[in-house]
Amino acid sequence: MRAKTCLAALLSSMAISALASGAAAQQVTVEANKSVPLRINGKASSVVIGNPNVADVSVHNENLLFITGRTFGSTNLMVFSAEGRQLYAGDVVVTVNTTSLVNITRAGQNSTYDCAPNCRAVTSIGDEEGFFSRTAQQTQQLQEIAKDE
Repeated sequence: MRAKTCLAALLSSMAISALASGAAAQQVTVEANKSVPLRINGKASSVVIGNPNVADVSVHNENLLFITGRTFGSTNLMVFSAEGRQLYAGDVVVTVNTTSLVNITRAGQNSTYDCAPNCRAVTSIGDEEGFFSRTAQQTQQLQEIAKDE
């Protein structure tokens, strides 16, 4: 009988530990096109981001990561030590700061502009396809020019 009690206590303890580690999952919120630092307790060796289209992770050193928001949405991030121990697990939520965005609708077609301080076209999901494509192409061309310099 005593063995059953010990086994039940052990299983209960393991279940509580599993729940506690799941509850320890954190959430990082970052604006699109901005970065936030994330300090890791332990030496990170491997970093996995669920959807690199939503957020990107740059490793500064084994204890400091930078998360950059790419587009509105959410994904997850996991960080592991060289031994395979999970050091971090949590959601990354990318938001959009809409305080300077202006959305223009003409005949049911949307175009989005960032007006801080001057208005310029920005890519935004839901914009008219031609406007979105032209703006995205121009943004990509600017990034290529910046790489060449």
